[in-house]
Order: sequence, then C-alpha cells, then structure tokens
Amino acid sequence: MTENTLRLTVQCYAGHRADEAPQRFFFGERKVEVIETLDRWLDPDHEYFKVRGDDQRVYILRHDVAADRWELTMFER
Repeated sequence: MTENTLRLTVQCYAGHRADEAPQRFFFGERKVEVIETLDRWLDPDHEYFKVRGDDQRVYILRHDVAADRWELTMFER
C-alpha cells in the first residue's frame, strides 16, 4: 500500500460477471453508500471506480484484482 491510499472493505453488486460495481464501502467504522458510479476504467492490474457517496463526496476506489484488495486513492469534498 502506498502513502496516498487507504484500505477499504467494499461490498459490490454481483451481476452476471461476479463483482461488478461497488455498492458501499467501509473504512474503520464509517460506512459510505454509493449513490452513483461516475466513471470506471481499467489498467493491466487494477479496476478503478469513480463514485459519489451518500455524503455527496466523490471517491476513486481502486481494486487490485490479483490480490482482491480495495483501496481509496482519492476523495473530494
């Protein structure tokens, strides 16, 4: 994990291709419901999701596919 990331617990919508999109995520005791997926993209090792939470903040979540680990890479107030 790099300096600018925070590990998360993420619950996803499971569609026909297994875990498709985050529905909610937790860091510590804090829970954020995803109300909108704004964007998503791939690189060779990760899936990225830019989402709006129920707190009206925008987050970028990164899924390390090989390690099955989620990280928060950015948020805006």
